[in-house]
Amino acid sequence: MRAAAGWKDYELIDTSGGERLERWGDILLIRPDPQVLWDTPKKSPLWRQAHARYRRSSTGGGKWERYKPIPDSWQIGYGPLRFNLKPMGFKHTGLFPEQAVNWEWMADVIRSAGRPVRVLNLFGYTGGATLACVEAGAHVTHVDASKGMVAWGRENAAASGLQDRPMRWLVDDCGKFVQRELRRGSTYDAVLMDPPSYGRGPGGEVWKLEEQIYPLIEQCGRLLSADPLFFMVNSYTAGLSPSVMQYMLASLLTPRLGGEAQADEIGLPVSRGPAKGLVLPCGATAIWKR
Repeated sequence: MRAAAGWKDYELIDTSGGERLERWGDILLIRPDPQVLWDTPKKSPLWRQAHARYRRSSTGGGKWERYKPIPDSWQIGYGPLRFNLKPMGFKHTGLFPEQAVNWEWMADVIRSAGRPVRVLNLFGYTGGATLACVEAGAHVTHVDASKGMVAWGRENAAASGLQDRPMRWLVDDCGKFVQRELRRGSTYDAVLMDPPSYGRGPGGEVWKLEEQIYPLIEQCGRLLSADPLFFMVNSYTAGLSPSVMQYMLASLLTPRLGGEAQADEIGLPVSRGPAKGLVLPCGATAIWKR
């Protein structure tokens, strides 16, 4: 497993009873996590000092219980990058901190390329990967179907002082955008995507991961330039294992482009409590590299 161990403003403090206790800057939050199947003692007093806890509803969804005042939004940083956070529906804050391990990897590859690099980021959410690649020197096209998420990404770019770097922020259905790019003959040196299990595009288009991920990877593979750097796919869907993701990239890209595909879980180290030293699995990443 690859762990995002470089955080200072974020900390996974403890895990127990289906929940994780996290520090986001100065704000302590308790959020549910289906991977936390153990019920070890919650000895840390920080469990009782949390600002808010997300409670799931038996009828679906859930809500935040606030114990202390929380600002409408606040910021945390990762190196030179700054991110605006806020408690959202379905337990999210607008950032997946485990992805920092992928930000570091992509930034290293881009800096080492020694040439201009064009990156396509599909299902780009609030722009963590986009900003990491731009800060490393790439030109990034960021695509997401949510107008609100794209606006949030722009805010993060401004907070990071990167608003004048070469970026395109597009509200679009990712599949349709890729098809148009193929017709236009566009190419990219790297492609990354973080597709949801289920979703809808801006025009009501339905996305089902199991039905559409393989043809989307095939189409995106044809957008790679003559000298590509990498192709990355992230997944938070339990049914899409790292091995399956690795095989899809290997079967679609390696015969034509060479290189190799690999995949692994990514996670967050637990800093305190009985689970100290554990790396909590938080998803999977498959990478094809030249």
